[in-house]
Amino acid sequence: MVASGDDIILKAEGLTKDFKGFVAVRDVDLSVRRGTIHALIGPNGAGKTTCFNLLSNFIEPTAGKVHYDGRDITGMRPADIARLGLVRSFQISAVFGGLTLLENVRVALQRELGTSFHFWRSERTLDQLNDRAMALLEAVGLADEWDRQASELPYGRKRALEIATTLALSPDMMLLDEPMAGMAHADIDRISELILQAARNRTVLMVEHNLSVVANLAQTITVLARGQVLAEGSYKEVSENPEVIQAYLGAEHD
Repeated sequence: MVASGDDIILKAEGLTKDFKGFVAVRDVDLSVRRGTIHALIGPNGAGKTTCFNLLSNFIEPTAGKVHYDGRDITGMRPADIARLGLVRSFQISAVFGGLTLLENVRVALQRELGTSFHFWRSERTLDQLNDRAMALLEAVGLADEWDRQASELPYGRKRALEIATTLALSPDMMLLDEPMAGMAHADIDRISELILQAARNRTVLMVEHNLSVVANLAQTITVLARGQVLAEGSYKEVSENPEVIQAYLGAEHD
């Protein structure tokens, strides 16, 4: 069934990025349906992270447009895009290493107090956010370490903390760049369940190398190769596509 315009929350048209003669992303069309988990996959160098950076305007496209919830967001500042409800995580964990886990999540929650960073507020004012911060830490399995400095966490646990801070921003749509990278199996199961819970009332677009995660989570998968869309569909459809097999394995399907 073809999705109607109202069903599409994020749409890219002709998205292209040329880095001084090297075309990292070429003429990408992408439509993400509201309330779904949509995965962006492809072999190394396919342009997945560049595409994410274009969608969230951390880099500006050479050509093409991005619409979010019916609004042209091409060229908007990433912070303004986030305020519209489109929030992303990064391939490299981005947390405040000198703050505790609780403080990291509380920083994200502070936006509801009128601005994103009320570091000068009294501790009593910020304490009102503690219960919600702890609930988010509990959701990602970090509640027992709430007073630990983020810099002390192993890499996989930092990724879990980053997802907690992303959720704290109450996004309508989450862009997750390799959320399972560096995680142990138990952490992968926990974060997979968290993403499923998050997708019950929001949309998720994720770049992910772990294909078993993609198979279990995503309703729609877009495959990139050499910066272009190679295939799109369900996991079964794309995994049986000879061009996709060729791109991943470098050999024809026998």
